[in-house]
Amino acid sequence: MEKLKIVSPFRLSSLLRLQEDPKLALQLFLNPKPNPNSSTKPFRYTRLCYDLVITKLGRAKMFDELDQILSKLKLERRFTATEIIFCNVITYYARARLPEKALEIYDQIPSFGCHRTVKSLNSLLNGLLICGEFDKMQRIFVSIDRFACPDACTFNIMINASRVRGDMDGARNLFDEMRQRGFRPNPVTFATLISGLCENSMLKEAFRLKKDMLRVYRVKPNGSVYASLIKGLCRVNELTLAFKLKDEMLENKILLDSAIYTTLISGLFKAGRKAEVLGVLEEMRRNGCEHDTATYNALIAGFCGEEDFDWALRMVNKMGGKACKPDVITYNTLIGGYCKAGRLQEAMDIFEDMPRRGCSPDVVSYRILLDGLLGGFASKEAAVILDEMIFKGYHPHSASITKFIDGLREEANKELLSIVVNSLAKGNLIDPSSWKMAISTVYENDKLLNSFEVVDNLIK
Repeated sequence: MEKLKIVSPFRLSSLLRLQEDPKLALQLFLNPKPNPNSSTKPFRYTRLCYDLVITKLGRAKMFDELDQILSKLKLERRFTATEIIFCNVITYYARARLPEKALEIYDQIPSFGCHRTVKSLNSLLNGLLICGEFDKMQRIFVSIDRFACPDACTFNIMINASRVRGDMDGARNLFDEMRQRGFRPNPVTFATLISGLCENSMLKEAFRLKKDMLRVYRVKPNGSVYASLIKGLCRVNELTLAFKLKDEMLENKILLDSAIYTTLISGLFKAGRKAEVLGVLEEMRRNGCEHDTATYNALIAGFCGEEDFDWALRMVNKMGGKACKPDVITYNTLIGGYCKAGRLQEAMDIFEDMPRRGCSPDVVSYRILLDGLLGGFASKEAAVILDEMIFKGYHPHSASITKFIDGLREEANKELLSIVVNSLAKGNLIDPSSWKMAISTVYENDKLLNSFEVVDNLIK
């Protein structure tokens, strides 16, 4: 009988790295010995083994199993866990919108024998930002010296939080405090501030800060700064200046990626300058910049806005022949375009064809189609889509529900209104006032129907 190969810690780390299935990786980690009864000596895990399995479990959102591994890590006596492991765990919880768990892990770091520094604090602040927990961020920041000495990254995260909230005065105050405390603003600092200024239509201030970057702070504007400015200019239809900035990037040998060109393409369509799009595409080709999915989506959105669906579909077919594939945004754009043009059958055909094309409709797909059908007075088809989306756990906009019920009441379509009310009841999506109005219409002067059946559905 062939002797089972002994798995060494080095071998285990190699196997974990190669294993793509997180469940199998966990099983391999917990049972590394081919014959556990052959020896009573415990397996000598390495720090790398823990790091690999934690990474796989965190990315898979297998948090119960992740907690199990962390409990095991806490018992290790041969080595101390590095701070980066906890930084990653905090990020995994934040991406899953579990801010309390992120805070809990941060508090537990010392119990693993690991010293907390500004790195884990920044991970926590960034995690809270991802979760939109701005008040918690502020409470930590005002007493930050109790936790760790902040750095430029700390201030960049807080400035970004102010940007997300639209509080550019707060962002500017943080920028001033950052310099007062001796931290040098870096390209990320300026890119964040300029992005926020552009998002809030403060273009003059954004250009003034761009000028100060080089003149006052000796920081060269990077691609992110130019991308924000170009996007802001396109938003207000200042295309001439947007193209000048693009040329400035070329002169300064700053890489123009597809995102810049995509923004310009969208701006040209918005301004009704479709004929100039071909020149942008040709420049992309000359500069060796490949069209990506976002570029094609911008083209498709532009053609749909012009109701040029032949060209929009031609772009979709071109994507199929390229490395980039149509995504759910591609199909949602087409569905929305057809609905806006009143071509509801084509919109439904695209919607129904999505799974065959390897792209399942998402909640946005259903909402776009439902609103389009309601706008086109296709009540029967809308009722079918509503029932299907509720069955899949997707919720329509409350305004769509109100519009649907009001429309059916005006039509006095009792049969369809009853079906819609029952569908909404299954998902607990109808408010008491809408329910009352719908029921009064459905069962008005109708002694044969039993309204208690609907009540029963609503309280299940």
